[in-house]
Amino acid sequence: MRHNKKFNHLGRTNTHREAMLSNMASSLIKHKRIFTTTAKAKALRKFVEPLITKCKEDTTHSRRVVFSTLQDKNAVTELFKEVAQKIGDRPGGYTRIIKTGNRLGDNAAMCFIELVDYNENMLKDTTAKKTTKTRRSRKKSTAAETAAPVAEAPAAEATEEKAAE
Repeated sequence: MRHNKKFNHLGRTNTHREAMLSNMASSLIKHKRIFTTTAKAKALRKFVEPLITKCKEDTTHSRRVVFSTLQDKNAVTELFKEVAQKIGDRPGGYTRIIKTGNRLGDNAAMCFIELVDYNENMLKDTTAKKTTKTRRSRKKSTAAETAAPVAEAPAAEATEEKAAE
């Protein structure tokens, strides 16, 4: 029986799938963002996040385990030096998938997969959201400000007239 043996084979043999995911993981680590199909991105997320978790502990054993999976010395070096420093305090969720629509040729669902702490645009948006904003319209507030001084002016004139008498 094949109970609980459910994952996307991506239409490939086991060795082809492992080689493809290894190459995609190396590219993701080197370039911090890659453009691929949604199915491959979801499979890659399950493949690369345990490797990133493993790189938090910089030991010889963890380097060997990651290298046996990636087979790329430069990617392993970058993963343990740069990526591990940025994600050291993050408990998980190291990647983000942003869907971009369908491919023209075969209508396949396409997306970006990227490392979360490396997207400067998203980081700027989170800092911009921390500023206080109101949901009120600016038109109403400017109308209220212009109406308030007009209401104060007749009252001021009335007090001036009483003072003059």
